[in-house]
Amino acid sequence: MKTIASLLAVTALAFAVPAAAQNASQIAKVRAGANCPHCNLFQADLSNTVLKSKNLAGARLRQADLSLAEMNRTNFAAGDLRDVNFYGGVFGGASFAGSNLTNASFVGAYLEGANFRSATLAGVNFSGAEMDRAAGLTQLQLNRACGDDSTRLPRGLSLPTCR
Repeated sequence: MKTIASLLAVTALAFAVPAAAQNASQIAKVRAGANCPHCNLFQADLSNTVLKSKNLAGARLRQADLSLAEMNRTNFAAGDLRDVNFYGGVFGGASFAGSNLTNASFVGAYLEGANFRSATLAGVNFSGAEMDRAAGLTQLQLNRACGDDSTRLPRGLSLPTCR
């Protein structure tokens, strides 16, 4: 009986689908300034990178580091941006429409003119973010995120305080 169980376990491992790990060639392509829609940029280090008006729509950037990056007018629409660090970055006019930003950190980020229409903002930290001209935000979205007294929001919207 142990032999059959062991054989089944080995067979299952042999046919297991590998986890979608980062794609180093796609990350290098983006660092070099290329568009890369639907790319796998999982855990990519794009900190301090300047990429303006790029197309990263539908890309998997989960757990990526975009801190201090300058990515004005970049299209992140419908992307997997869970747990991304956007700390201190410049994302003016960027599109996050339809993206999953769960637990992302936009602490100190510049988001003027950024589009958040239908984005998932659960657990997002907007402390110190400049986003008073951001578009597509609803109170329902922001109720699941947090910020602080220095967060600048569009008129009529508010954020719970981060704990």
